[in-house]
Amino acid sequence: MTIAITGATGALGSLVVGALLTKGVPASQIVAVARSGDRAKTLTDQGVDVRIAAYGDVPALTAALAGVDRLLLISGPESSERVNLHHSVITAAQQANVGFIAYTSAPHADDTVLLVAPDHAATEKLIQSSGLAHTILRNNWYHENYRPHLASARATGKLLTSAGSGQVASAARADYAEAAAVVLTSGDHDGRTYELTGDTAWTFADLATAMSDVLGRPVELVRLDTAAHTAALTAAGLDPRLAQFVTALESTIATGALADATSDLSTLIGRPTTPLVEGLR
Repeated sequence: MTIAITGATGALGSLVVGALLTKGVPASQIVAVARSGDRAKTLTDQGVDVRIAAYGDVPALTAALAGVDRLLLISGPESSERVNLHHSVITAAQQANVGFIAYTSAPHADDTVLLVAPDHAATEKLIQSSGLAHTILRNNWYHENYRPHLASARATGKLLTSAGSGQVASAARADYAEAAAVVLTSGDHDGRTYELTGDTAWTFADLATAMSDVLGRPVELVRLDTAAHTAALTAAGLDPRLAQFVTALESTIATGALADATSDLSTLIGRPTTPLVEGLR
């Protein structure tokens, strides 16, 4: 059985390849689809079959997926063309007669106020109408998303938030990668949608406590409204558009958009998910 991963040199994709190797999948049966051979050198050195193709290039993608049985489509970066780029991979999978596709989506993609959700919901519909056997992996947030917050807390001793008492059911990126590897290498997942989360949802007060533990000194939680938070991030040097995106996201966290903790992830990987403090450490 040949398994392919798009975006295989990215932060998640490289972990999925590693998880497949750990599960005993021969490197020769793993196809890493990447935009650049230079970035994939580490995978090549491990014996992984690296094939060069970019999202949007259907002929190249179709060639890259030749002989592939199961495919993980890792969602591409946000852009106005994101859905079309995903569609190119789905089309190539159809043309290459791939037997199964899994997709990394967003939490409750078809019923949420998350800003990133519409592209994921549209991609899910494309997959569902493609005729391909499929599984949807709706990944909640990664612990690693809060590395910049940890760096800021290290420098200032403060954690700024406009998320109120909203909760986040995040897990380590490696946990999600392991779950993807399980779905790619075992049966009984076709047609399923998994809401993948950490075992426990945490508040930003919990995040400040975890950061204090990691840094070995107190981190003060500073609660702001959205406007003041945006202004503070901009004043600290963050691009104004990115600052607005961050605070808009925290506004949706305040409504509970990322709070739904499920057992789907821990069940798939057969162990508890990585705790927040360990992820930050």
